[in-house]
Amino acid sequence: MQDYWWWWGLAVLFGVVEMVTGTLYLLVLGIGFAAAGLVAFVGGAFALQLVAAAGFSFLGWLLLRRFSPRRARVSAHGNRDVLLDIGERVRIDRWQSDRRAEVIYRGAAWSAEFAGDDKLEPEPGDYVIRRIEGNRLIVGRPG
Repeated sequence: MQDYWWWWGLAVLFGVVEMVTGTLYLLVLGIGFAAAGLVAFVGGAFALQLVAAAGFSFLGWLLLRRFSPRRARVSAHGNRDVLLDIGERVRIDRWQSDRRAEVIYRGAAWSAEFAGDDKLEPEPGDYVIRRIEGNRLIVGRPG
């Protein structure tokens, strides 16, 4: 069997496995294998086939890293798609002098910190969770 059939078989195999995983990295490898198969088809040496497979795979990986929608510049601390508690309301009855409070949220005691303007003093009342940093709720006024 010719070398290019092996390369193209690997390309199809990686393409099929990519459909199961959905990461696009296996598809990039499959494209690299297809390029190596093309080099083998036109009569290129095995070393050139390997260079084509590695080069196209690396180029595809760079393009994925550059343009991947998963590489959003949004912090997970304040992203409601990651932390479902963002945007939920909590009731704070008493603030400490350092703009922190103890709050019961989801049946557990949390430390809360006021995220408002430094000139504003937090007052008892309802607040909205803006971010979560570790075990601290960063809260702000609703609205």
